[in-house]
Amino acid sequence: MKQKRAGILIPSLAIIALIFTLNACKKSDSANSGPSSINIYLTDAPANYQAVWIDIEQVMVKGNTDSAGNDGWVSVPLLRPGKYNLLDLRNGKDTLLGGVDLPAGKVSQIRLILGESNQLVLNDGSTVDLKTPSGQESGIKLNVDADLKEGIPYELVLDFDAARSIVKAGNSGQYILKPVIRTFAKEAGGGIQGVVLPDAANAHVIAIAGTDTLGAIPDASGAYKFWGIPAGSYNLMFSADSTTGYKSDTLNNIAVTVGNITTVDTVRLAH
Repeated sequence: MKQKRAGILIPSLAIIALIFTLNACKKSDSANSGPSSINIYLTDAPANYQAVWIDIEQVMVKGNTDSAGNDGWVSVPLLRPGKYNLLDLRNGKDTLLGGVDLPAGKVSQIRLILGESNQLVLNDGSTVDLKTPSGQESGIKLNVDADLKEGIPYELVLDFDAARSIVKAGNSGQYILKPVIRTFAKEAGGGIQGVVLPDAANAHVIAIAGTDTLGAIPDASGAYKFWGIPAGSYNLMFSADSTTGYKSDTLNNIAVTVGNITTVDTVRLAH
């Protein structure tokens, strides 16, 4: 589809709700009772900080409630419990947190349990603690609607939106961590990738489809990527840092289809 340019229009970015519904493969028949497996990955929608360290202590998956009345929660053995810098996982990069074998059938929820060593490195190099609300002590629950088929591994990505998850508490100097996480299956959805130049513009890229808004910060070469996003038509906004003197720009009607990465033309922002 032809990419049309339009004047820049900055929308207000509403806080996306924490709970997202994941549409997975169609449910197999009730006779499926053999083993399957699920792998959990972590990726990031970036933020304008030097580092965002998240202390991941435990991940749990809620499967079927068994005949004995157990609630179905299963702990996922982690490859490396502890701190992850979310900003190392942007533009389509991810890391495997861990995996577990489960009976085939429905997975309804993921629970992410954080430790107390969450930290933020500000652009001036100073480090501050990220406080977590008391309600998160039992873990962050993410609704999932996935069906595991017998003998088939399932790969689920936790897309941690660092920018929207960090809230500055007035003039207190404290920062609060209120996680905003999108979940999607690796095989679901599509993607958008491209390059925005020059690096001196310090541009952020925003993908908009209806009321859904996603953000990306290009790397040093100007490359950016959105992935695991629903099929549809997107507007891409290239928002230059206002202190650089470069002008923002927009590409409209970028088509995304399931299973494909749409590569858009390189955008060169004017000075």
